[in-house]
Amino acid sequence: MKYLSEWDQWKRYSSKSWKRFLEKAREMTTHLELWREDIRSIEGKFGTGIQSYFSFLRFLVLLNLVIFLIIFMLVLLPILLTKYKITNSSFVLIPFKDTDIQCTVYPVSSSGLIYFYSYIIDLLSGTGFLEETSLFYGHYTIDGVKFQNFTYDLPLAYLISTIAYLALSLLWIVKRSVEGFKINLIRSEEHFQSYCNKIFAGWDFCITNRSMADLKHSSLRYELRADLEEERIRQKIAERTSEETIRIYSLRLFLNCIVLAVLGACFYAIYVATVFSQEHMKKEIDKMVFGENLLILYLPSIVITLANFITPMIFAKIIRYEDYSPGFEIRLTILRCVFMRLATICVLVFTLGSKITSCDDDTCDLCGYNQKLYPCWETQVGQEMYKLMIFDFIIILAVTLFVDFPRKLLVTYCSSWKLIQCWGQQEFAIPDNVLGIVYGQTICWIGAFFSPLLPAIATLKFIIIFYVKEHEFPKVWSLDETFFILICIAGLPSGKWSLLYTCRPSPRPFRASNSNFFFLLVLLIGLCLAIIPLTISISRIPSSKACGPFTNFNTTWEVIPKTVSTFPSSLQSFIHGVTSEAFAVPFFMIICLIMFYFIALAGAHKRVVIQLREQLSLESRDKRYLIQKLTEAQRDTRN
Repeated sequence: MKYLSEWDQWKRYSSKSWKRFLEKAREMTTHLELWREDIRSIEGKFGTGIQSYFSFLRFLVLLNLVIFLIIFMLVLLPILLTKYKITNSSFVLIPFKDTDIQCTVYPVSSSGLIYFYSYIIDLLSGTGFLEETSLFYGHYTIDGVKFQNFTYDLPLAYLISTIAYLALSLLWIVKRSVEGFKINLIRSEEHFQSYCNKIFAGWDFCITNRSMADLKHSSLRYELRADLEEERIRQKIAERTSEETIRIYSLRLFLNCIVLAVLGACFYAIYVATVFSQEHMKKEIDKMVFGENLLILYLPSIVITLANFITPMIFAKIIRYEDYSPGFEIRLTILRCVFMRLATICVLVFTLGSKITSCDDDTCDLCGYNQKLYPCWETQVGQEMYKLMIFDFIIILAVTLFVDFPRKLLVTYCSSWKLIQCWGQQEFAIPDNVLGIVYGQTICWIGAFFSPLLPAIATLKFIIIFYVKEHEFPKVWSLDETFFILICIAGLPSGKWSLLYTCRPSPRPFRASNSNFFFLLVLLIGLCLAIIPLTISISRIPSSKACGPFTNFNTTWEVIPKTVSTFPSSLQSFIHGVTSEAFAVPFFMIICLIMFYFIALAGAHKRVVIQLREQLSLESRDKRYLIQKLTEAQRDTRN
């Protein structure tokens, strides 16, 4: 330090102090992590595979909380400040436009004031008194908020909040998935190295529970058996004759046709259920009994849930006859289930879109959409997403409460019965649980535009799911504990103490790195599928003329060109230039060149890695040869 000037010494000292401060701050923030102790306890008892599921669930809770804060700050906060006179501001009503009076009619149902049980129907379906609240799109029928020095443009803020939460979700998922992708690239290995790594470095040292240690032993045995089975399949493929190859590919083609037929039947059933529900839900409530009304309102959700329950079992039966390796069987089955779960939501949304834009009379020519059935179609799409969210949550609680919990009781106290032994305890299948919460998150992404408070509901839902799922792992109960649990279930059906230790971990292994990357990949697929119907709704379907902030625009997207037209001419020219084809084509070509460069660079790195592995193998052979010669020389010397 004596050879440095005072300025350089001060800079080095400041740099070290700043790094020390950042390290201390990072240590402090780790103590503020949500569910830090709970997730550490799960990791210590059940390994990193199950811990990765709960970490993923925590990530979705934080993501939905941030999405809700974006929508709250941009849309809800200015309205609340004006409504409750917190600031000196006033609402700017939407100016009257030359629109046919028939398109502006919006009859809001008030049936909840007549029958008591209609309040329950309204709460479960989002109709009645909930339809007029800030939960749905139709509540925001104002043009802006006028403050002292400026006017807040609510339609622009509403659209920007949608674009912001979609972009934030994409960037956050990509950032987290890149880390898992790097680990997967590092762990790409030859089969012999895979055997060595499983035998010499396959143990999970986070496990402290005896039963979980036994489970890990069986998992390692399963991995080795699966590797040997995959090696047997590879040898079988290499020895397969041309006739056998033609036969197996013909069988796979036939079975894939069956899979497509099953998917087509499910999609058609969802389409029929949605059309039937939309056509009959407009009846007066006094013409239907309570159960019939709920059944019609929830018919699409029921059909989607049945399809998501039945199709995985069909796919699991079909995959056995396709003669794939065990690892590929799991991946292909999961991909089929992912496509089924997420495509059902898209089928529902596109069915609603076709009903909204088609009608028998001249209403579509007059208003641009079916105003008779859908006076405020955005609110009604939001109600469908709300019903899907609520029904999915009810199913999760009902299965845990009325299926898994009694099954655990039977296994605990009636284990001597042969039927109960065959049935066994419910497995905590990580892929199935992940698909369930990704399904709920996709509903949230699609529905947040039509129901701005849906991310808050999703946040509460995932928090409750965390506490329900956290206590689904094995423990031997005494009669007193069972009686206490039953009392808690009767009093708090969704609380932390309501469901305790009803499942056992699946014997199939899931490493944390592979699991995290797989979870985020499935979530990214769900986000891409959610963007498609949202983009069509914003840019192509005419906005409602009877409700919402976009009543004076033909489509929701028109608020962007209108806002750009108010900018200075130089800025307008720059924006038009950036969004033109003359800029897009060269930009796309440059991006392609950069992508090809990185692909070539990755290929070169891969070849270097292969050469280094070959070099390591040669060095090990050289060492073995030298040791052999040294042993022979020592033997000759002794002789």
